[in-house]
Amino acid sequence: MSLRTMKVVAAFAGAAVLLGGLGACSSERTEEPMAEPTVDAGETAAPEEVAAGGLIGIAMPTKSLERWNRDGSHLEGLLQEAGYETTLQYADNKVDQQITQLQNMINQDVDILVVASIDGTALGPVLADAASKDIKVIAYDRLINGTEDVDYYATFDNYEVGQLQGTFIEEQLGLADGAGPFNLEPFAGSPDDNNAKFFFSGAWDILLPYVESGQLVVPSGKSPASNEDWASIGIQGWTSETAQSEMQNRLNSFYSGEAKVDVVLSPNDSLALGIAQALEGSGYVVGEDWPLLTGQDGDQANVNNMIAGKQSMTVWKDTRTLAAQVATMVDQIVKGEPVEVNDEETYDNGIKVVPTYLIPPKVVTPDTIVVDLIDSGFYAEGDLDL
Repeated sequence: MSLRTMKVVAAFAGAAVLLGGLGACSSERTEEPMAEPTVDAGETAAPEEVAAGGLIGIAMPTKSLERWNRDGSHLEGLLQEAGYETTLQYADNKVDQQITQLQNMINQDVDILVVASIDGTALGPVLADAASKDIKVIAYDRLINGTEDVDYYATFDNYEVGQLQGTFIEEQLGLADGAGPFNLEPFAGSPDDNNAKFFFSGAWDILLPYVESGQLVVPSGKSPASNEDWASIGIQGWTSETAQSEMQNRLNSFYSGEAKVDVVLSPNDSLALGIAQALEGSGYVVGEDWPLLTGQDGDQANVNNMIAGKQSMTVWKDTRTLAAQVATMVDQIVKGEPVEVNDEETYDNGIKVVPTYLIPPKVVTPDTIVVDLIDSGFYAEGDLDL
């Protein structure tokens, strides 16, 4: 077997190992089980089945969030190990910059574009140019809206992310047993991120009935009447600083005297960092009056906050599995094989339903950090304040 063939086989066999580990955490919302990965770690690809290689463009939104650094570097590494050339660009959360980067990749004659968009509604014209040159497009974790020129979408089950957060709150507070009232402050993600509405809807479908019954009270009044109003409490750009400022304003304005917030619905870890800083600045003390605080992504700073008692949980999306699945999809496109998807109904971008591969997320709590994050190799023990 040639060195090139050995590298391709090893890379995608490794991807299959990561994907194979997902079977134990299937989504409750999806009736059909998640599809098994197309490449099994025990299989050996025939030389004629090995990808011919080519140039793959990878567009990521920003380096300012830990998870996008992990996504970009891991996907690039998998593709390079498999014999592909790559061009990886980060756009500093600037839409115009991402459009320019995509246009440059198109001018480089990339074979495939993998795009984690900043604004999922702004890429139509540049992707039309890609389509005119027969460049296939995979939307990475964020759906690209308003265009027919997106071919596939790979993401985590984002509605399930919210469901896991909402269920955690429900169980921890004993809401199903009639406990309450508790003071809740809900947050939502960036209004220009298509995923944010799924995160919020998943959680709000569980929590809104308790708000309506009075078991959960929102003193700030920032309580969307329905899922459709989620953007009214969205934090633009997912920034910790904006979330901190917003939480501080709510605490200063609505929690005078003895009133305390009991639970904060944060859709991701970046917002949770800012919220925790606002709580600490307002005198909340871990072990005394610190509220439940949710999150998502398993970022290192947030895992350390969980260890310190400042965050109650995170919904972990193992970005290695997403990168591995996208690498497999790239390979299938290049080979001209059917591209593996497991959802062809849910993700309507306003022009078309985009064929999608969904990966289930998983709740991590302080008690499961070692098993879930260290034993899996996602973090080394020395990375965390254990």
